[in-house]
Parts: sequence; structure tokens; C-alpha cells
Amino acid sequence: MNQQASLQATLLNPGEGTWLQAFGDELIFHLTGEQTGGQCCLFTDITPPGGGPPPHYHLNEDEWFNVQEGRVSFFAHGQWRELGPGGIAFVPKGLVHTFKNTGTVNSRMLVTTSPAGFEVFMKRCADEFNRDGGPDMSKIPGIAAEHGIHFVQD
Repeated sequence: MNQQASLQATLLNPGEGTWLQAFGDELIFHLTGEQTGGQCCLFTDITPPGGGPPPHYHLNEDEWFNVQEGRVSFFAHGQWRELGPGGIAFVPKGLVHTFKNTGTVNSRMLVTTSPAGFEVFMKRCADEFNRDGGPDMSKIPGIAAEHGIHFVQD
């Protein structure tokens, strides 16, 4: 029996999943590599106004973003473009990108990464952000690099 045949269906109600906080965002991981046989990770990313990651690229994962609430500007190919609810962004691995909540309320996006593994990176970051005394930000680039994620200068 192959791995695909041994996977079980995963059924979740809204809000179910593993909740993490890192980089000022709240993340709800609905599907992880454990549930998808490593194929993908699916999560909700709730970002406060003005929030978003620094420019970066992934060596391993392609990413899909579906803006559900708010206004989010995406940077890719040297340009910014704002998307509202229903907007979709695809960012292939290797492409420098970022996003920023440009609205006045929290944005909400449904994000898919493929293959899975991004959830492991975010769990490690959440552990650092939530430790007593706050995060040691000098550790974040090293954690990211271990997961094939590299930050670049603006």
C-alpha cells in the first residue's frame, strides 16, 4: 500500500487546528505534513495592520495566498500589488517576496505551502517568540536557513 492510500481524511470545523503566534501574526494550522503525507500545509494567517514578514525566499515551498479579509499588498518581481478579499497570490519557490497588511483591521488569509514543512519552521519560531523574556531575534535567520528560508535586504 502506498503512502497516499494510507492517508486518512481530515475534517475540521472553522477555527480548529493548531494555533501559534509568531512575528506578530496569529496562525491556525489546519493541515500539516503529518495529515497530508508531506504534500502540503494549509493555515490561516491573521496579520495586524502594518504587519508582514521581511522580504524572503523559500528554497523548498511554493506558496498560495487567498485573501479572505482586509487589504494585503504583495511584493514580487520588484513590484507591489494590493489585493482585497477573494484575491489570490501564487509565489513559486526561489522568488523573493513579502506581504504587508495595508488595511486598518486585521487581515485574514488562507495560505497553502507545498510541500509541507513550513509548519515546522513556524513552530520553532513560535517557540522562540513565546519564550520568557521575549525572542532572541538573532536566532531567527538561523532557524529560517535550517528550513530553506532566507531573508534578504530591502
